[in-house]
Amino acid sequence: MAIAFIFPGQGSQYSGMGKELYEAFPEAREVFEEASEGAKVDIRKLCFEAPEEELTLTYNAQPAIFTVSMAVLRVLEKAGFKKPDVVAGHSLGEFSAAGAAGVFSVGNGALLVRKRGEFMQSAVPAGVGGMTAVIGLPAETVEEIINKVKSGFVQVANYNSPEQTVISGEIKALQEAEEMLKQAGAKRVVRLAVSAPFHSKLMEPAAKRLKELMEELPFHKANPPILNNVDVKLIKEPEEIKDSFYRQVFSPVRWVEDVLKMAQMGVDTFYEIGPKNVLKGLIRRIDRKLKVVNVEKPQDIEKLFG
Repeated sequence: MAIAFIFPGQGSQYSGMGKELYEAFPEAREVFEEASEGAKVDIRKLCFEAPEEELTLTYNAQPAIFTVSMAVLRVLEKAGFKKPDVVAGHSLGEFSAAGAAGVFSVGNGALLVRKRGEFMQSAVPAGVGGMTAVIGLPAETVEEIINKVKSGFVQVANYNSPEQTVISGEIKALQEAEEMLKQAGAKRVVRLAVSAPFHSKLMEPAAKRLKELMEELPFHKANPPILNNVDVKLIKEPEEIKDSFYRQVFSPVRWVEDVLKMAQMGVDTFYEIGPKNVLKGLIRRIDRKLKVVNVEKPQDIEKLFG
C-alpha cells in the first residue's frame, strides 16, 4: 500500500508551535534559520513569542506554518523515514508539499509564502470581503443557494468534507448567503476570523503578483508528485506547479476529491506533517477507514520509530 504526506493550511497556527521540535533537534533549528533568512523575518520569534493576533496575520501565519512543517519533515528525513508515494496540502499546505517534493529550497519556499500572504492581504481592502464555513449541508446545496445571492459576489472556496464547505466573497453577499443557508437547514454557519475572501476571484490581483515572483525563483521537478487542489491532478513539472499555485489563489480547494483520489491510488496511511490535526478531522469525515498519523512533536517522531 502507498503512503502520502499531507500538509496543513492557514488556521493551524498557534503560539509556541515547533518549539519542542526546535529544542530537540539541530536539523529543525537549521530549517528555522533557512526559512527566516529566506522570508526576511524571524520565524522562531513569530512561532514562539508573537502574540496570537500577530501570528494570525496572513503574511505571518503562512511562513510560520510552512517552516514548522518543513522542520518536522527534515527531522523525519534525517532519521531515514520512508519516502511518500505522493504529497498534497490544503491551500498553503500545497507549498509545503512542494517543499517536501524538492521543488524549491526552504528559504525560497518561506519567501514565496510570506509574499503570497502579503499579496493576498492587500488584494482586497480590509472589511470588504470575508469567508464563512457552512456545516451540515451537502456542497451541491450550498452551491445552489449561493448562486441565488443578489447583493454581491460569493463563491465556494473550500470543499473540506462532505459536511463542511467554506464560501468566500463580499461581506454583503456573505450576509445574504448566511441567512439563506440557515433557512435551508445548515447545522452551523460560522464567519471565519480571516481578513480577506481567500480562494475567490477577488484574489486575482494577488495571483498575478505571485506569478511574477515565481518567475524569479528556481523551481525543480517534483519527486514524488504533488496532487494539486485546483484540478485534483498529479503534477511534477515546474511550469505546471507554478500554474497550479497561480490558479489556486483564486480557485476552490477541492480537498474532498484530493483525499478520495489518493485513496483510489492505494494510499492507506496519511502522515499529517505540521501543526495541529485539522486534516485528520476532515479525512475522518471523508472516509473513516483511512488512517491518519499526526507528526508534529518529538514524541510523535519517537512513536513512529517505535
